[in-house]
Amino acid sequence: MSVISDVLRNQEATILSEWIREMAAATRRADLMSDNDLRLQATELLRQITAATQNGGTDRIDGPEWKPVRELLTDISASRAAQGFSPSETATFVFSLKRSLIEALRKEIKDPAALFQEVWSSTVVLDKLGLYTTDAFIKSRDQLIARQQEEMLELSTPVVMLWDGIVALPLIGTLDSARTQVVMESLLQEIVRTNSRTAIIDITGVPTVDTLVAQHLLKTITAARLMGAECIISGIRPQIAQTIVHLGINLADITTKAKLSDAFALALQRAGRGVVRLNGDKRSAVKSPVTKED
Repeated sequence: MSVISDVLRNQEATILSEWIREMAAATRRADLMSDNDLRLQATELLRQITAATQNGGTDRIDGPEWKPVRELLTDISASRAAQGFSPSETATFVFSLKRSLIEALRKEIKDPAALFQEVWSSTVVLDKLGLYTTDAFIKSRDQLIARQQEEMLELSTPVVMLWDGIVALPLIGTLDSARTQVVMESLLQEIVRTNSRTAIIDITGVPTVDTLVAQHLLKTITAARLMGAECIISGIRPQIAQTIVHLGINLADITTKAKLSDAFALALQRAGRGVVRLNGDKRSAVKSPVTKED
């Protein structure tokens, strides 16, 4: 263990140079990382490994002496996951250190038995670090994907202000528990921000309504009512209406409309407003009579 530490410390420049040359053929991604950034990562990791082997040996990498190495590998894995590296490319960054380290050990140790022992110890510790890097990479990538999914959910549930005191929430796609939570939070925040009294939930883009979707809608409507806003559900197509009846879902106390325009007209009526047509060049506002052409 002391031999590995001494070799790393005494031949650091040579090992680093050989390591970077090895990575040029194995893990070099000029499109994702500059030569300077690669050298900085390699230099810092080699320095931390040298300190860890001197203080804690190579038997275990989960001890406190190896904590700086683990933290550094976690940061490297997270940055490479965001940059677009693959797990194997990130792990090979560590594995590629083997050749230069073993070559340095061969030059330092002349006894075959002692050389074998040190080579085995260095191989084991670098394998462990490579596997740790893979685990850290996958964890970082999963967190990144989860964040992106949350951002996409927020973008896919925009709350639109149609009129003073009237907001609309057009839903597209399938509703699940996670998305319903985002929908509810977005709607309630917009109701508070705009002081709206009517919220239109349009489900024209929802492919199907089952018991679970209906329960999610009811929860959202109940939460909006607690905030002082009444909800209108629009986009009830014939197929969805038949499904709701077949499932026995009770929407008796909820106002529903077939089209968003109908829901908007009802919301205006409840607010004491109406739609008028400007008459010719005079541009005078008069109520437009309802005709067959309209």
